[in-house]
Amino acid sequence: MTEECWATGREQALIGKYDIWLCRQAFREHAREMGFRKYS
Repeated sequence: MTEECWATGREQALIGKYDIWLCRQAFREHAREMGFRKYS
């Protein structure tokens, strides 16, 4: 079974840590909603 991004359906560039399963592009869009913050 291959994992895929739940937002876009892509199988490349997945972030699977902590069972997030988002491609990196979708992660940048949804990270703030999920509680992640950007530090400088």
